[in-house]
Amino acid sequence: MAAPIPPFTHETAVQKVRLAEDGWNSRNPEKVALAYTPDSRWRNRAEFVNGRADIVAFLTRKWAKELEYRLIKELWAFTGDRIAVRFAYEWRDDSGNWFRSYGNENWEFDDAGEMHHRYACINDLPIKESERKFHWPLGRRPDDHPGLSDLGL
Repeated sequence: MAAPIPPFTHETAVQKVRLAEDGWNSRNPEKVALAYTPDSRWRNRAEFVNGRADIVAFLTRKWAKELEYRLIKELWAFTGDRIAVRFAYEWRDDSGNWFRSYGNENWEFDDAGEMHHRYACINDLPIKESERKFHWPLGRRPDDHPGLSDLGL
């Protein structure tokens, strides 16, 4: 099956969001970077990232800090070549402190379906390990695992 390309329908936008979630849950910076144009531009929190090499460096740092990373993304809105998502991910630091990070992203794609702009706003909430909701084995979220709305997030 070919990757979804603009203009997006509801079905292809949902598929694109799940493919992005799966990529990020792989925690493979080189693989994830291939979903973005070579000159992709990001704003992630207060950090600006430009191009695939910067994306790989950013994600390598991110996943060295954010251990046991598990992410769920959900479609919020779409039109033409743009998709808006909301997401949450859980992770722990090297001291064993757990967090749930909440955010929103706005994406813009080229005609080939590669993302060329990504704007992310993210907030971190300290949680107790007992408050975790994302318990699947590291990697892709199982199809039968609840999404954000199902979890009340």
